[in-house]
Amino acid sequence: MNIPNIAELREWFHITDSPLRVLIILLLSWILLVISRKLIRSFRRYMEKRAATSEDKQRIDTLERVFRYVATVLISLVAGMLVLSELGISIVPFLGAAGVVGIAVGFGAQSLIKDYFNGFFILLENQIRKGDVVEVCGKSGLVEDVTLRYITLRDYEGSVHFVPNGLITTVTNKSRGYAYAVIDVSIAYRENIDEAYEVMREVGREMRESKDFSAKIIGDLEIAGVQSWADSAVVLRCRFKVASLEQWGVRREFLYRLKNAFDAQNIEIPYPHLTLHAGQDKSGNAPPLRVLNVSKKGD
Repeated sequence: MNIPNIAELREWFHITDSPLRVLIILLLSWILLVISRKLIRSFRRYMEKRAATSEDKQRIDTLERVFRYVATVLISLVAGMLVLSELGISIVPFLGAAGVVGIAVGFGAQSLIKDYFNGFFILLENQIRKGDVVEVCGKSGLVEDVTLRYITLRDYEGSVHFVPNGLITTVTNKSRGYAYAVIDVSIAYRENIDEAYEVMREVGREMRESKDFSAKIIGDLEIAGVQSWADSAVVLRCRFKVASLEQWGVRREFLYRLKNAFDAQNIEIPYPHLTLHAGQDKSGNAPPLRVLNVSKKGD
C-alpha cells in the first residue's frame, strides 16, 4: 500500500477545496434568497393588516414583487462573482467590460432608468393608486394600471394615455379623502344678491336631504360670495364638500335644480346683451337710422 506524501496531500486538498467553496457559496446564496423572500412576505403581511382598501393591498403586492426582484438580482450577482473567483476566472475584465457597457447603456437609456426610479418612488410614497382620478403631464383620467415603467390613464372620452413615470413631475390626485364641488352661478345685475343666496341655500339643503345625494355630500353649501362682475352678470361662487370623485355629479345636479328654482322665483339668468347707440353730430342731433335689408339669394 502506497502512502501519499505531504505534497500529494496538499495537492489533493487544493483540488477538493475549490469545489467545496463553490458549493458553500451556492448554498449560502440559496439560504439568503429563502430568508430574503420570507422577510419580504412577512413585511407584506404586516402592511396588509394596516391596509384600509383593496387599492392599498394592490400597491403592497407591487412593492413586494419589486423588492423580491431586486433581492434576487443582487444575491445572484454577488454569488456569481464569488464562484468565478473560486474557479480561478478573473472577474476584473468582466468588471471593466461591464463598466464600459454600463456607461454606454446609461447614456442610451437614461429616460428608461429615470422611469423606473420615479415609478418606484411613486409606488413607495403611494402617490397614485389603481382606481384614482389624477392629472399628470397635462393628461387627466382614471388610473387603470401603475407599473414601474408607466401609468395608464383612461379619460372621459375613453382614450387611453400611457404616461412614462420619468416625465411625471407633479401629480394632482382628485380622489383622496374628499373633494369640493366648486360652482359659479351667474345672475343679472338687477337681481337681489341676498335673495339669490337664499335660493341657493334652499336648493343645497334639499340636495343634502335627498336620498340620492345624502351620502355623497359631506357638508352644507358654503357661499364664498361675489366672485366677479362679468360683462352682463354678477358671478356668485359656492361649493359643496363631497366624497371623492363625486364633485362632478353633485355640481351638475345642483345647477339643474338651481335653474328650476331661479325660474320659479323669476330670478334672471343672464345672457350676453349688446346695446347700440347711434352717433350724434356737433349740434347734438342723431343721424337717421338706416335699415339694411338682407335678402336671400334667389328672392
